[in-house]
Amino acid sequence: MPSWQTENVRTVGVEEELLLVDAESGRPRSVAGRILRQDASRREEREAESGPGGSLEHELQQQQVETGTPPRTLMGDIESDLKSWRQTAITLARRAGARVIASGTSPLPVEPRLFRDPRYERMAERFGITTNEHLTCACHVHVSVSSDDEGVGVIDRIRSWLHPLLALSANSPFWQGMDTGYASFRSQAMARWPSAGPTGVFDSVAAYRELVAGMVESGVLLDEGMVYFDARLSHRYPTVEIRVPDVCADTRDAVLVAALCRALVDTAAAEWAAGEPPLPVRTAMLRIASWKASRHGLDDDLLDPRDLRPRPAREVIEALVEHVRPALTANGDEALVDQQIDEVLARGNGASRQRATLERTGQLADVVAELARVTAGHDL
Repeated sequence: MPSWQTENVRTVGVEEELLLVDAESGRPRSVAGRILRQDASRREEREAESGPGGSLEHELQQQQVETGTPPRTLMGDIESDLKSWRQTAITLARRAGARVIASGTSPLPVEPRLFRDPRYERMAERFGITTNEHLTCACHVHVSVSSDDEGVGVIDRIRSWLHPLLALSANSPFWQGMDTGYASFRSQAMARWPSAGPTGVFDSVAAYRELVAGMVESGVLLDEGMVYFDARLSHRYPTVEIRVPDVCADTRDAVLVAALCRALVDTAAAEWAAGEPPLPVRTAMLRIASWKASRHGLDDDLLDPRDLRPRPAREVIEALVEHVRPALTANGDEALVDQQIDEVLARGNGASRQRATLERTGQLADVVAELARVTAGHDL
């Protein structure tokens, strides 16, 4: 297991799910198995160097892979790791006649093909079309915590602040060759799973564990890994795993999300330690807030995390940054976040960029080509 603990600054690891598309047509291709077989010969050497936190792995469908960075304390290292793992995936995909795009969903039509794995096959048997149609790509951010008690205290206190992360990262407007009307259609697809979405306040590890156990014992979920809360205790690492964001085409946006996630955890942990109660926000309203962020991204009002009243997206994003600014300053991330927030608010999130490309060229294949360039860092 990688080392997640440091004395002062919380470590962060980022998992990115990436789409594999045909180098010519831009439609998703089922080449994950071939890519992973190519990578297997160097896996032992890689893990000896970086630990199992650095990885290239399979995902639910054959048209995607997942990368994972090792735990880091510096955002510059996170950015380097993200670029390195993307380049690994790109190099291997090229040998299979494919390209890699960081997009929450495929702009072009696709027939998802399940990766051959006994667990995935059981999921398909149990959940039917929900499994078979599911081809989405998220960014999952792991932030270290000192204990499960602290972790649950954090989850209780960040729940109101997660939907602005979705609005910032929204990068999945197209699905099956059409504009869905959503900035993040990926989050809508995730909502089909019975365990997905925001949670209520737990107050204790015992209550958290009781709910997770009950969900598994119900016979609906296969295992704890299928607990798809917006934020959860990782079942593999001593971390809180924040699962709300779409995968970002631009690595700088992914680093922004990672820095904000760590600052949210820092801020919430301090509130928990001081005995400050979570905001009294109902889970049903958090679903409304998430839907609104999914529908409009940054192009309309968002709900203010403090009172769930609609306010301009810019004001809500600025409120998020101010809420965590002391943590950003302590972590050395303040300038990075301020600069990248200004960049995203000026040019739009990934969904806006995808739609702008389609408006300019009229071809979804050009959207895919642009995503491939940005994913590789060649068109910033």
